[in-house]
Amino acid sequence: MPRASSKTPTTPARPVTPAAPAPAEAGVAPADKNSSIESIANDIATAIVEKRLPPGTWLREEALGRVYSVSRTKVRAALLMLSKDKLIEMIPDKGAFVSQPTVEEAREVFAVRRILESEVVRLFIANARPRDYQVLEQHIKFERAALRQTTTMGTVREKLLGDFHVALAEATGNRTLAELVRELVARSSLIAMLYHSSNDPHCSSDEHAEFLRLCRKGDTEAAVTSMTEHLERIEASLELGTDKPDRQLDLVKALLA
Repeated sequence: MPRASSKTPTTPARPVTPAAPAPAEAGVAPADKNSSIESIANDIATAIVEKRLPPGTWLREEALGRVYSVSRTKVRAALLMLSKDKLIEMIPDKGAFVSQPTVEEAREVFAVRRILESEVVRLFIANARPRDYQVLEQHIKFERAALRQTTTMGTVREKLLGDFHVALAEATGNRTLAELVRELVARSSLIAMLYHSSNDPHCSSDEHAEFLRLCRKGDTEAAVTSMTEHLERIEASLELGTDKPDRQLDLVKALLA
């Protein structure tokens, strides 16, 4: 996701329900006329991660310019930021589209996550303060609260589960590492949407709690193994054995569901 100042989430993400949206404008929230390039990029990135903008969505510069009341030049700069984070693809003479990772890319993302997040775990256990544990425990409470509420959208639940990994990386104090994890978690969200993840969110939240228990014990290798197996299970929940389905999405219906 775009490089912005990081904050550990304290409440479930706010779903956006625009009134009578046009397909190119659906899924992004109107912003004030002073929207910065970074805030526009963050808004679009959030809509992608929350699955309001599915893979393959055409991000029309003109439509986004109307949503944010800014010039196409400013919109283009925001889209360029997102393309550097692999959330969107800029195709010459065609425009910007939400990325559609291949099976090979999906496997690579999870392979890198296992390597990177193993180091995150080691750094966390070596440097974590009581406050860091409190923040992560509170995050798990938010996950479970969201899972208990039948009215909570699945996309919000999944975002909270992904944000746990970002919050863990942020707690290491290594900003570059946290940025890399944030980008990979965002790309994982796209992959999960494209390849029909069957991941059980309750299972993920329970695994987060067990992982944190191992961290508190100071059992570094057991915690690393717990995180690795957690990511392996999430990857195994994806339908990566066959090519992604070639079908047209009902964009408006997908975004307003």
